[in-house]
Amino acid sequence: MVFAGRLDVASIGALWRPAMHAAESARGQKLAFDLGAVSFSDVGGASFLAAVEAAHGDAAQLIGAQERVRALLLRARAASGAGASGDTAPRASARDVIVMAFGLAAAGIGFVGEAAVAVVRLPWRRRMLRAPDLLRYIDQAGVRSLPLLMLLGYLIGLILAFQSAVPMRRFGADIFVANLVALSLIRELGPLLAAVILSGRTGSAFAAEIGTMKVNEEVDALITMGLDPMTMLVLPRIIAAMLVMPVMTLTLDIAGMLGMATVMRGFGFPLVTIARQIQNWVTAQDMYGGLLKSVWFGIAVAAIGCRAGLGTGVGPRAVGLSTTAAVVGGIVATIALDGLFALIFYRLNL
Repeated sequence: MVFAGRLDVASIGALWRPAMHAAESARGQKLAFDLGAVSFSDVGGASFLAAVEAAHGDAAQLIGAQERVRALLLRARAASGAGASGDTAPRASARDVIVMAFGLAAAGIGFVGEAAVAVVRLPWRRRMLRAPDLLRYIDQAGVRSLPLLMLLGYLIGLILAFQSAVPMRRFGADIFVANLVALSLIRELGPLLAAVILSGRTGSAFAAEIGTMKVNEEVDALITMGLDPMTMLVLPRIIAAMLVMPVMTLTLDIAGMLGMATVMRGFGFPLVTIARQIQNWVTAQDMYGGLLKSVWFGIAVAAIGCRAGLGTGVGPRAVGLSTTAAVVGGIVATIALDGLFALIFYRLNL
């Protein structure tokens, strides 16, 4: 291919189609660019030559090219090669996956250790744990979620009662729907659903807030000033989640039983009978077990959200990835803890 005159943005438009067609037609043959008559070339001209090489499938031999044109073409080749390699993600081997899993586990263990050290040192760093921040996190995590908890709890109780009444009515056991729904809410569904809401609303917010601070280098500024990010940023959020989770669980339990009572009233059962069924079957031990689980769920969700925020990388997508990791990790950790508590309660006959 012989080129002459100027190879710039204004001139390559007329050359693009015939050059590409000729390069594709000559695949498998040797390609050469005669650039001896080219008086000027800009980045657009060099990119055009690199695109012709890409269409041909092989690098071209340069004949009579000026040093500047040669340098521009080398840069264009490197840029097009980087773009092509960036489109295909490298394959991850089993070893890479195992190494990554161990790295994540080690990072999580390290975070737990740092949090434990921060709790031990808290009496000497009381001034870093600010009461206004703690109250703000309590309001953000608990108070503002109450309307959602009441709505969700009422609907869950309503749905559970309807779905339970369908098979139990065949055996004339409609009255035991109250027992089933109350036990399910207090022992399992109340803490679990409250933790899912906490993870979706608050765990993601914790990750986004701390992640934004990490991207803006505010966390590094705290360390430079001699302040502990674990004490100032992580502990208040964990304490707030630990305090509000029992209240959130109780709110969802009460709302769920109100939804169940609505269905039972529709079946003709008086409120006194429904309340007596709940009193006879649900014990204080059931309620304490659910509240105990909710406290640990709150700690896990808040800790995972803060850990995701502190592990935020660089770039515009980093905060979004951290938020997603916080939500997914919080829900998975909640379900795993619920299974662990179920095993412990079973072994202890609770």
